[in-house]
Amino acid sequence: MGEIVSLKLHRRRKDRAAKEEIAAENRVQFGRTKSEKKLTEALNDKAAKDIDQHKREE
Repeated sequence: MGEIVSLKLHRRRKDRAAKEEIAAENRVQFGRTKSEKKLTEALNDKAAKDIDQHKREE
């Protein structure tokens, strides 16, 4: 005979794991200092500017 499993406990563990995954994503997205945000913005602006310079005019 199989082992008895608590479905309620399994569901709670699954929910906690999902919440932890979301929290980890939020820490990456929002857990940056102001200088890191400015650096990222400057790098993105430079990349966009470089791409615009390489476009061909017709």
